[in-house]
Amino acid sequence: MDKIFIEHLAVRGKHGVSDEERSREQEFMLDIEIEFDTKAAAESDDLAGTVDYDSFRASAKEIAEGSSFHLIEKLADTIAQNILEDKRIAGVKISVRKSEMYSDCTPGVTIVRAQA
Repeated sequence: MDKIFIEHLAVRGKHGVSDEERSREQEFMLDIEIEFDTKAAAESDDLAGTVDYDSFRASAKEIAEGSSFHLIEKLADTIAQNILEDKRIAGVKISVRKSEMYSDCTPGVTIVRAQA
């Protein structure tokens, strides 16, 4: 299956378990990869035949910056479920990294979801 992706999407939000994490905005880095058959788009050279990555970029930013979750697993799943509303998409992989959490490493989570 073909992949359409965005890497290193920087967003700001208040996500975390501790009061300190939720009291201020932090940077989160998102990677989004969708499974989608791009053959029709390649043959037609028409945007209507594919999934415009700008749409899932915009929805991911809106969710990450407009909501607040205790767990980045919930943030990733919410983004994934929103993307999967487009039934043409076979599956999605979302990685969320908390880039400001520690000075010596970057924690994160990767989830994989598919159409039901």
